[in-house]
Amino acid sequence: MSDLQRSWAKSKLGLAPEPFTQVEEEDEQIGDQVAELPEHVDDDSSSASSVSSTGTIIPTPSQKLFARPQGVARGRTLEPIPWTTYFERELFFESDGDSKGLRLHAYLTSPAGKGPLFVMHHGAGSSGLSFAVVSSEIRKRLPSAGILAVDCRGHGSTVSPENSELDLRLVTLSGDLYFVIQSTKEQMRWAELPPVMLVGHSLGGAVVTDLAHSGRLGTSLLGYAVFDVVEGSAMDALQSMQTYLSTRPGGFTSVENAIDWHVRSRTIRNSVSARTSVPALLRRDETIDASRPWRWRTNLGATQPFWEDWFVGLSKKFLEAKGGKLLLLAGTDRLDTELTIGQMQGKYALQVFPEAGHFIHEDMPEQTAISLCDFYRRNDRSALVLPPKVSDLLKLGKKV
Repeated sequence: MSDLQRSWAKSKLGLAPEPFTQVEEEDEQIGDQVAELPEHVDDDSSSASSVSSTGTIIPTPSQKLFARPQGVARGRTLEPIPWTTYFERELFFESDGDSKGLRLHAYLTSPAGKGPLFVMHHGAGSSGLSFAVVSSEIRKRLPSAGILAVDCRGHGSTVSPENSELDLRLVTLSGDLYFVIQSTKEQMRWAELPPVMLVGHSLGGAVVTDLAHSGRLGTSLLGYAVFDVVEGSAMDALQSMQTYLSTRPGGFTSVENAIDWHVRSRTIRNSVSARTSVPALLRRDETIDASRPWRWRTNLGATQPFWEDWFVGLSKKFLEAKGGKLLLLAGTDRLDTELTIGQMQGKYALQVFPEAGHFIHEDMPEQTAISLCDFYRRNDRSALVLPPKVSDLLKLGKKV
C-alpha cells in the first residue's frame, strides 16, 4: 500500500497517527483539574483516586484515540464547601446556669408550614456539618422540612469558657440539646415547637435517645433515629479506641490535605460530604508544628473518661422511650442481644447499609435521607384520619 493510500485509510477510520509513547507522556502531564461543584452529588467514593467517565468518545483524525478527553478531571477537587450551601443561618446561644460562658452553636434551615424539624446531633470528634449533605437530600424529598444541626460542647463552633473543665457527661449533653431546641424556638419566635424528629450518630445517638427517654419534649417528639451505634458493640469498640487515635495524623499541612486524608483513608467515603464537614474539625495552630498547622479541634483522647457513661444502658433506653424508633447500621453484626430481641418483636425499624462505613449519613446521604423521610411519614400524626367521636355523631342527629 502506498503512503497516499495509508494516509487516506487513517483519515477515514479515525486512527490516531501519533505513537503511544506520546500519548502516555501527555497523559502524565494532565494534572488534577478542579471540577465544577456538583449539586450534592453522591460520587463514587470507593477510592480517592478513582476515575470514571460515561461519555462516548467519537474518534476523529485530530483526536488521540487513547488520550483522556479534555475537561474530565483525573482526580477530584478538594476545595472546601461553605456551610451556606446547605443551611440558611447559624445560631448562637449563651448558656446560663452552671455553664456560664458556654456559647452553643447550631446550623438551621427553618421548616415551612407544618413541616417537621429534624434535630441532628453528631458523634464524638465530629460537628453539625456532618449532616449538611444529608439535610439537602431530605429537603429535596420533604421541601417543608427544617433542619437543626447542633455543635455540642468541645466541638465545631461551640465555644467553652477558657480553662473550664471538660464536661461531656451524657446528662450534660442531653441537657444542652434540649436547651438548644427550646432556645431556637424562642429566637425564631415560633408559637410552638414543630413536630420534632431527633437524629443522632454514634455519641449523638446516645444523646438523642437519652433526651427522648426523658420525655422533656412531650408530644412534640414524633420519633428518633440512631446511626451506627448500639450498646454492646460500642462498649467493645472502646477497647480499641486509643489504638485508632494513635494512627491518625496529628496535624495537616492544609485543609485540602485533611479532606484528602479523610477520603483516602475511607473515614468518609463521599468526597462532597468530606469537603463540607472536615474543615469544621480543624483549627489553625502553629505553636505545635508549623509545618502541619491544621490541628484537630477536638482532643478525642481527652474524652476517654466519658466513653462508658455515653453508652451504658443505651439499648434499654432506646427500646423504652416513647415515639417511633429507627436504627441505621453499617452491618447486622453490630446488633447486641437486647436489640436483636427487640427487632424480632417489631419494637423498632431497622435498616442496614453494608456499603457504608461508620459515617453512614456522610457515605450514603441520599439513601439515608430516603430512610429518614419514610420514617417521618410513617410517624406523621397530621396524616392520620381519625373516626368521628360518638358524641359528635349524636349531636348531628345520626344513629350510632
